[in-house]
Amino acid sequence: MAKDSLDDLNAQLLAFARERDWEQFHSPKNLSMALAGEAGELLEHFQWLSEEQSANLDADKKQEVGFEMADILIYLIRLAERLDIDLVDSAYRKMAVNQARYPAERVRGDARRADEYD
Repeated sequence: MAKDSLDDLNAQLLAFARERDWEQFHSPKNLSMALAGEAGELLEHFQWLSEEQSANLDADKKQEVGFEMADILIYLIRLAERLDIDLVDSAYRKMAVNQARYPAERVRGDARRADEYD
């Protein structure tokens, strides 16, 4: 997603909250808790499914999952706005950390944690 798109969505979410006087409820603590709750709702869609079933959702289920993912994104963007964190920049910096921790030639095909490699 282009940064401009994320910035535009952030502006729309901020306007939405301000129009409803909801910023007072959007503390980092509350947004973090809402984000965790939405992540749990996303998990519920996959609970008890096989690997194959989870990769082949029907159209209705895929839409429901998409809405849960959208809720997660919305809360994450709001949290970043409240904490003045540039999500795109943070993601690129974290990718650089992960590239150093998990060099492809060392970890290809192996899903262990970084501290579990020799």
